[in-house]
Amino acid sequence: MVSELTHFVHGRNVPGRSGRFGDVYEPSTGRIRARVPLADRAETEAVIADAEEAQVAWGSWSPQRRARVLLRFLQLVEPERESIARALSAEHGKTVADAHGDLQRGLEVVEFAAGIPHLLKGEFTDNAGAGIDVHSLRQPLGVVAGITPFNFPAMIPLWKAAPALACGNAFILKPSERDPSVPLRLAELFLEAGLPPGVLNVVNGGKETVDTLLTDPRVAAVGFVGSTPIAEYVYSTATAHGKRAQCFGGAKNHMVVMPDADLDQVADALIGAGYGSAGERCMAISVAVPVGEETADALVSKLTERIAGLTVGASDDPDADFGPLVSRDALDRVDAYVALGVEEGAELVVDGRGLKVKGHEEGFFTGASLFDRVTPDMRVYREEIFGPVLSVVRAADYEEALRLPSEHEYGNGVSVFTRDGDTARDFSQRVNTGMVGVNVPIPVPVAYHTFGGWKRSGFGDLNQHGPDSIRFYTRTKTVTSRWPSGVKEGAEFTIPVVR
Repeated sequence: MVSELTHFVHGRNVPGRSGRFGDVYEPSTGRIRARVPLADRAETEAVIADAEEAQVAWGSWSPQRRARVLLRFLQLVEPERESIARALSAEHGKTVADAHGDLQRGLEVVEFAAGIPHLLKGEFTDNAGAGIDVHSLRQPLGVVAGITPFNFPAMIPLWKAAPALACGNAFILKPSERDPSVPLRLAELFLEAGLPPGVLNVVNGGKETVDTLLTDPRVAAVGFVGSTPIAEYVYSTATAHGKRAQCFGGAKNHMVVMPDADLDQVADALIGAGYGSAGERCMAISVAVPVGEETADALVSKLTERIAGLTVGASDDPDADFGPLVSRDALDRVDAYVALGVEEGAELVVDGRGLKVKGHEEGFFTGASLFDRVTPDMRVYREEIFGPVLSVVRAADYEEALRLPSEHEYGNGVSVFTRDGDTARDFSQRVNTGMVGVNVPIPVPVAYHTFGGWKRSGFGDLNQHGPDSIRFYTRTKTVTSRWPSGVKEGAEFTIPVVR
């Protein structure tokens, strides 16, 4: 039976009124499991109005009181971890174990945001001038919005919502219409934790919903994660309408493998980072850069052996290493890129296309594909594939290996595997990307540091979670005060200066 999902507005599950719906699939079977309403402009404007009204009281709560809501939310999620992970897995296609990780990385940002009483402390200068004190305040922006992707339906909404709420804003979430059930459940748990109705609203929709959020003057800031063309569109539209925006797009993450690296460790790291979650991660390693022909030959041999042992299965299969892609369109796109790589002259060492999982023949499955001797002029190198496809680009020396990620148009993350500290330090300082791993395949920072890519992987000045998130969701007010006992008689006609 196909269920009908809702929006979540003012603490209630609200049916859609536009008459337009999107299909939510079960990627493991290819069947439609739900329909999600797609809000029109009027519905979205009503959500904004509700958030604007609710924010006034919420913004006046003390930071400590707001932190208690986040802590209570963490308590309420705990007994539901398994059910949330299974719902996420069923709609997205990632394994249940991977879904647990998706949720956990989001909860870690909630834990960070619960420290908001400390994070919001301003600055104070006593006697900045004769009898004059100066202090700063960090105040909420008002109504803010988050537009989040399908590939992390728990983590990214929590990355956006938790700091925004902690800072005293009302938050409107527009999740992916491909897997919206988990964001809706998380909103219900926030309400149960004591969040006032309207402070967190979830509105499902497509471009009309997004454009309303981007252009309505009541929305002060927008956060986005998705493809680079859409990230650029959201950023340019939001900023043109006077909003703050932090927008994160595509990636082509490299792993540089030095000749001194432990190749067994490297191969294991590449298998997990390249093929985990069927490659549908913005931090997936999609390019291996072995330095020297001997390193490359040995690495490709080890990767080929390990790929042969991978298990691809339904998302609820406990033995599966990864599950299906999120949709039929995604499957077709990945298969097309593999065909393109062959056409461009790359050596297809392992072809994952055409995989069928017994009992799930209509699922959106593809196996792991491995290209060798990919060159920087090929589209399979330049463009984000977003599937279980790993490309090996051979570098003659360290400097060539360093140039590849540095000169690529994307600059999300990069890793280097080496035993040499000087190489690791030089690479970390010189490489032109936003996040670097040293013998770490997926360099996603912990919640109290900041996450963000460079170049066409990120648009905006401030990143996600960590201290940047508090700066993004607040504005600074500076107060200069002097009391009557320090005021000289008579008018002053020159600009005040420190004496």
